[in-house]
Amino acid sequence: MERGYEMTIFDRIRERREKLGLTQEDLAKLTGYTSRSMIGKIENGQRDINQSQIAIFAKALQTTPSYLMGWEGKQESIGTPYNPTKRIPVLGRISAGSPLYCEENIVGYTYTDLNGSENEYFALRVSGNSMNASRICDGDLVIVRRQSSVENGQIAVVMVGDDEATIKRFYNGDDHITLMPQSTDQKFLPQIYNPSQTKVTVLGLVVKIEIRV
Repeated sequence: MERGYEMTIFDRIRERREKLGLTQEDLAKLTGYTSRSMIGKIENGQRDINQSQIAIFAKALQTTPSYLMGWEGKQESIGTPYNPTKRIPVLGRISAGSPLYCEENIVGYTYTDLNGSENEYFALRVSGNSMNASRICDGDLVIVRRQSSVENGQIAVVMVGDDEATIKRFYNGDDHITLMPQSTDQKFLPQIYNPSQTKVTVLGLVVKIEIRV
């Protein structure tokens, strides 16, 4: 699993604004947004912007849309397919009984280059510290490859019964499933389930962690 922070378009907007010495209120006025708080939501990835809005932000920030999208300096290699950065949803609460990508689950968008045509990805904002010993901390963003099974010991996003999804190390035994936390706080205990009594569904494999800064 890759560890590191990959800048998103939202990070570049914030970085460029700060470099120019602009406040969020200044940027709101330059881009036609009604409030400073709206710019704050955009910079935190909680509000999506479309292609035309990206052009407006680029002009206000004295740069290019390509720079904000992170495409500058990326060239297509001969014989290698070029996979541009792909927008994926950032999910908040994931609960049973509703589609994974339903509107109420999506709290924003981020971008990743992990966009092979055979795979589907989503992002999830971490809440809590049940996995902080694995360096997955409260507020971090995890990139998840959607798949219905993982190998024992891998970190997965898992749905238990009708509860919200959780991030844990997954172990499938002969007659039980264990979701193992890895935390510096001893209050977090292993969760052990009998799959004949409790439905445990793997939603995806955590493939990357973006540190909250």
